[in-house]
Amino acid sequence: MDIVKKLEWRYAVKKFNPERTLSKQKIEVLKQAFNLTATSYGLQPIKLIVLKNKSLQEKLTAHSYQQQQVTQASHLLILCREKEINATYIFNYFKRIQEVRGTSSEILDPFKAEMVRNFEMKTTEEIAQWAINQAYLILGNLLTVCAIEEIDACPMEGFDPFGYDKLLDLDSKGLASVLVLPIGYRAVDDLFSGFKKVRKDTEDCIVEIE
Repeated sequence: MDIVKKLEWRYAVKKFNPERTLSKQKIEVLKQAFNLTATSYGLQPIKLIVLKNKSLQEKLTAHSYQQQQVTQASHLLILCREKEINATYIFNYFKRIQEVRGTSSEILDPFKAEMVRNFEMKTTEEIAQWAINQAYLILGNLLTVCAIEEIDACPMEGFDPFGYDKLLDLDSKGLASVLVLPIGYRAVDDLFSGFKKVRKDTEDCIVEIE
């Protein structure tokens, strides 16, 4: 597989084919890719909403500056941050480590205590921004996997998080929306699919130090 060619194939879709739907197998690949993405401390402060509901997608378009990709897409992926990253959240993370790896409390407890102390020193705003940063890591990984699987996508920052949160009742789930990713298949008449990528030459954006 030539990953560079796959990445050249990828672009931010401006018009999806609303008649084509992604298979369950494709969605499962993206769900696993989401779950396997690296996050700071391994804490996974982001949850993924996989939405396949045309009625809701149409309503969300009104909170997406009328970007029609939200309605047209086969599925809508919404990256949301956990609103409460506290001692309990961290304790549950270390409990999971013990379940999976069988690591002793004697080894883990010092790391757990230090992590709790670290987060207790942060403001609510600092923790929120830290979590938001993790969403961007995940978005990048999902876009790469989409390219490999030839799933079309359009990453979006341009939406009203408060509108999304209210319509999807995210507050009751302890979540706040961060990024939106409509996915599906490009329309044959999306003119942008034939445009050449505009990028700097590699020597203008990469510094090699030996």
